[in-house]
Amino acid sequence: MFEVWAPQATRVEVEYRGDRHDMTSGEGGWWTAPGDEHGLDYAFYVDGDGPFPDPRTRQQPYGVNGPSRVHDHGRYTWGDQDWHGRDLRGSVIYELHVGTFSPEGTFRGAAKKLDHLVDLGVDFVEIMPVAPVPGTRNWGYDGVDLYAVFEEYGGPDGLKSFVDTCHQAGLGVILDVVYNHLGPSGNYLAKFGPYFHDAKGSYWGDAVNLDGPGSDGVRRYFIENALQWLRDYHVDGLRIDAVHALHDKRAVHFLEELSAEVDALSAIVGRPLTLIAESDLNDPRMVTPREAGGLGMHASWNDDVHHAIHAAVTGETQAYYCDFGALSALAKVLTSAYFHDGTYSSFRGRSHGRPATGVPGYRFVCCVQNHDQIGNRPEGDRMEPEHLWVAAGLLLTSPFTPMLFMGEEWGASTPFYFFTDHFEPHLAEGEGERRRKEFEGFGYDWKAPEPGDEETFLRSKLDWNELSEDGHASLLGWYRDLIALRKSHPDLADPRLDRVGVRVDEDRHFIVVERGSLRVVANVGSLPVPVRLSPGATRIVLASDEAVRTIDGDVYLPAQSLAIVQV
Repeated sequence: MFEVWAPQATRVEVEYRGDRHDMTSGEGGWWTAPGDEHGLDYAFYVDGDGPFPDPRTRQQPYGVNGPSRVHDHGRYTWGDQDWHGRDLRGSVIYELHVGTFSPEGTFRGAAKKLDHLVDLGVDFVEIMPVAPVPGTRNWGYDGVDLYAVFEEYGGPDGLKSFVDTCHQAGLGVILDVVYNHLGPSGNYLAKFGPYFHDAKGSYWGDAVNLDGPGSDGVRRYFIENALQWLRDYHVDGLRIDAVHALHDKRAVHFLEELSAEVDALSAIVGRPLTLIAESDLNDPRMVTPREAGGLGMHASWNDDVHHAIHAAVTGETQAYYCDFGALSALAKVLTSAYFHDGTYSSFRGRSHGRPATGVPGYRFVCCVQNHDQIGNRPEGDRMEPEHLWVAAGLLLTSPFTPMLFMGEEWGASTPFYFFTDHFEPHLAEGEGERRRKEFEGFGYDWKAPEPGDEETFLRSKLDWNELSEDGHASLLGWYRDLIALRKSHPDLADPRLDRVGVRVDEDRHFIVVERGSLRVVANVGSLPVPVRLSPGATRIVLASDEAVRTIDGDVYLPAQSLAIVQV
């Protein structure tokens, strides 16, 4: 049975095998017609306009402007019957972009690299959005046809096979989804119903109508989309993009409603399902349970931790790093999660955030690199390897849920640029200028490559041959050792922020983090420094530099080094 929600239409037709057939209007604005055979190509006409893809299309074999194809999820045979899910607590996440993670740029290509991730010790693979996008390459945040999967990656069965393979390797899968806007190409939702606000909008496109007239049906569209990934694709969690850009003034926020639905599905499928919000609000209510008056997200990205670590190890203080230049900022986030918890934000020109009192650290997903923090730099440049040794040590011994970005673990030299493949001339020609305007005031000399050039995309692909080079291999060993220590030592797995102690020396550029019986000692300066820990004996558990020494309770640290010490 063909079904489509078009509450304002007076006539809806479905076209397949060269003929158009009238659909029958039903309750709640739904139209139906017989048919719906697996593999059948079809399209809709609304009040004579069309053809348009199905808003809930499961497959778009001809791109964002082509017809849809009927896809029966039940025809896939799963092999992950022994998979019972994975809890976010105590886990390490690995973010990747399917198109640049492997030479093939497909789900099949990414699956070939899973042994590397298992050896690394991560628990979840987080993949950037996979909805259809214009052309052959994109970050994924220009997606449309949100129920379908980008054909260039392998389509719906390609994603299922990837998830299946991950589960059989012991890895959970988190999918990045975008519900605050749709891309500018192939977005036909407005032809079917009141999916967007007339006046409101975000930087990236028209705002989704979550609270205006007709929004009940719109909310169901996005909630059912989330449930599809978790149920039909066996995905273990969703990372929800830029939830601060969701416009919703209803008493029950969209995220709260989504949380309730996902918790119910979790009980049905018998495995944990995780919702992670990308939020710029610094509001702990995001991760407060619904029963306590919160929105019920299981975790939230925390940029303050990234900014504090980045500023400490690189010395950058431009743009949004401007408030994070002192080591005291790093001390605060390691014990309080948010730096801006009601304090004045110079970058925003106003006070920002509220305290996260009582929230366990695992509810904050933190990183030293991610797609935004690399790709939104003009040259797509990654953190230098000499900085990664210290940054990784601080992150992977923190009380938060750590997330790595693909290639970080070996100090990949390849950039990660912003890239697109718009086919409309007005979008393709203006993309670079739009990016430049978006980041005006960031203190960058904007010399980014043109996003639409294929070479921009190709240069962003990881070079896996680097793994055989000594410098890259030694950094990879450091990441493996840190993750293994995190998983084996109870003090590092403790998410209670009130159990973390920190002291800093701004003049001598060192920080000491207390994690139970362990001390994480980092020198972010350019000169060697001795750090007094205790009058008794100390033992080095792990160090980034073989020159690290302990003598009678003092730790001697070379420049830009970190040690984990037992006291």
